[in-house]
Amino acid sequence: MSGELPLNINIKEPRWDQGTFMGRAQHFFMVTDPRNVLLSSETLEDARVTVENYRAGIVKPGLTEDSLWKAKYVYDSAFHPDTGEKMVVIGRMSAQVPMNMSITGSMLTFYRTTPAVVFWQWVNQSFNAVVNYTNRSGDAPLTVNQLGTAYVCATTGAVVTALGFKSLAARLPPIMSRFVPFVAVAAANCINIPFMRQRELKYGIPVTDENDNRLGESPRAAKQAILQVIVSRIGMAVPAMAIPPVIMNALEKKAFLRRYPLLNAPIQVGLVGFCLVFATPLCCALFPQKSSMSVSSLEPELQERIREISPQTTTVYFNKGL
Repeated sequence: MSGELPLNINIKEPRWDQGTFMGRAQHFFMVTDPRNVLLSSETLEDARVTVENYRAGIVKPGLTEDSLWKAKYVYDSAFHPDTGEKMVVIGRMSAQVPMNMSITGSMLTFYRTTPAVVFWQWVNQSFNAVVNYTNRSGDAPLTVNQLGTAYVCATTGAVVTALGFKSLAARLPPIMSRFVPFVAVAAANCINIPFMRQRELKYGIPVTDENDNRLGESPRAAKQAILQVIVSRIGMAVPAMAIPPVIMNALEKKAFLRRYPLLNAPIQVGLVGFCLVFATPLCCALFPQKSSMSVSSLEPELQERIREISPQTTTVYFNKGL
């Protein structure tokens, strides 16, 4: 059964060319749109039904191409691309800007005392743990022990780094203390993401040919995927955690903020939010979501298997996660 809309629109792939940075940026501006967080369960379910029905060759009456693409991006914003599970709200990429602006703004505001540093690093790593688990690549489950280990290691690493750099910054110009949160966040990303996705590093992530036929699992593909995600996450943090401290350092010398110190936190959160609205999609777009690597770079046993079942395949593809 089909409607007026043709069935040859490839909604398995993004609407824009993912071979270019601008195409990927347009895609992620849609995926990370904070307004998607406010969508009701009914709207999400309607988008899921629309997308899954279209893939099955069923087009509801009156469906237009623009409506189909809108449903696809609503679907992508809430459901995991590999498992199809509905993701928890704060773990979705559409929640990145509102959640990160609140947490990052607070980290940048309350950086002077040790209890505040410890508390906000803990909050940030708790949030990161949810995001990393929710946006993991592949469909491999994580055990409670693995989740706990990743969470404890990342939180400990962030707190130790933050306190260590805070101690060092005390002997440097005052503005350097404002960059304690960024250094801690960068270090924690290097710990949290690999630990949270340790099963992928051990057992691999699914790799496919260009037609999405699954060829096996590759730990080497997982390493490449995780490295790309770490670079993207640190890149997201740079504008939000580097630009506002410089601006706030200048503003706090002005009479206005001295007169109204309670405005410090809202202004800082607003600056962080403005930076994240652009930094989040642009840094997600640094690498293609459907990443690739040559067959010759895979594990020898997987290379052999691919040569047997798909000898014409020279490049494999995989979801790098977010």
